[in-house]
Amino acid sequence: MTRFFLIIVTAFWVASAPAGTITGTVNAQGKAEAEQGAAGGKYDSRKYKFVEKVNYAELRDFVVYIEGAVTNAAPGTNLLQTVLTQKDATFRPHVLPVVVGTTVRWPNEDDIYHNVFSVSEPRPFDLLLYKGDPPNKAVPFEKTGRVDVFCSIHSHMHCIVLVLENPYFASSDRRNHYRIENVPAGTYKLKAWHERLPSEVKEITVPATGEVKVDFTLGINNLPKF
Repeated sequence: MTRFFLIIVTAFWVASAPAGTITGTVNAQGKAEAEQGAAGGKYDSRKYKFVEKVNYAELRDFVVYIEGAVTNAAPGTNLLQTVLTQKDATFRPHVLPVVVGTTVRWPNEDDIYHNVFSVSEPRPFDLLLYKGDPPNKAVPFEKTGRVDVFCSIHSHMHCIVLVLENPYFASSDRRNHYRIENVPAGTYKLKAWHERLPSEVKEITVPATGEVKVDFTLGINNLPKF
């Protein structure tokens, strides 16, 4: 009876713990000299006219998350199965953040075969060739880190599963806004991530109620120069 009472009290305390919301935007910025054309090269020439350049203003798929463990973290609600779809020979979404322990399914909605595999250290796997949504094409992610996933048939098919330590994360939307709700009050390191840019970390304090706004601008900064 005492054990049952303690479980009920603990559950109530976690559910009613003070919690706030983190909101903001994440954007990318290229090097100023490149933006001004000082990088050189005749992009209007026949030789280079089809060379694709990075448009930093159009970069998407940012992920913002609290780095490290969180005391009194709410139980992960996405630990069951998350779907990463193969459609039109493309993985959707391109970046999928999940909390460690999540199992991801990989349905193939195309009328052609695909293969799903990874050689990344946190989770190497090979789902072989298949179509449809076989129940055994699911992968548990039990270690944190970045997992790059490919199709062995189609060279441009690539996605990333970003396995995180706690459930307090968010992907940016089409306007590069993000929102992380129900964060226990406290001081944390908040990290903004993008696959082709250095990450940025800011120390923040989340209030017991209400919102804290944190914006990021990622660029090619703070790297060794040669």
